[in-house]
Amino acid sequence: MAVPKRKTTPSRAGMRRSHHALRAEAHNECSNCGELKRPHHVCPQCGHYDGREVSTAGRALKGTVRV
Repeated sequence: MAVPKRKTTPSRAGMRRSHHALRAEAHNECSNCGELKRPHHVCPQCGHYDGREVSTAGRALKGTVRV
């Protein structure tokens, strides 16, 4: 079984964990209604995507068929 020969220093442990930070979610403004939405997603408020209506507003977007 592999066992470390020396203790990992706090500096080295910190360097290893440097990529573990959480990032803030990206949001864009909807071109139709101006509400914030995730990029490349249907707007949950108005149901528009890429300048056209994909689903009706207020409906759950889980079963929405992409066009």
